[in-house]
Amino acid sequence: MDERAARLAGLHGAAFPEGQRWTAEAIAGLLGQAGVFIVERPGGFAMGRVAADEVELLTLAVDPERQRAGIGRSCLAGFEAEAIARGAIQAFLDVSEGNEAARALYLGAGYAEVGRRRGYYAGGVDAMLMRKGLVA
Repeated sequence: MDERAARLAGLHGAAFPEGQRWTAEAIAGLLGQAGVFIVERPGGFAMGRVAADEVELLTLAVDPERQRAGIGRSCLAGFEAEAIARGAIQAFLDVSEGNEAARALYLGAGYAEVGRRRGYYAGGVDAMLMRKGLVA
């Protein structure tokens, strides 16, 4: 087992409800794919995938005991900087309509809703599709 993937899976498991948690195997598998990268901060991480000039935020996880300390904002800023360094000019993500803290983070960082996936998450909760231009 990849030690890094196991550590990240533990953090992801603490940050997300059951049914949305990623395993170490899933994380290790993603890290083996082209264009996938991770930005880590103490207590959190963001994972993205660059393809052509776009980046998708695959996940952003922050230890629940360390939330509201700027870690999510730092991970998101690091994700965007790394994506730009890899040639991305626009970023996309989806977020559960019910995740108010994450929605506030993304809206505050300049992301705008561009669509919805109806009933995407457990319990029939919509996914909000969001986009942000990364370069002027």
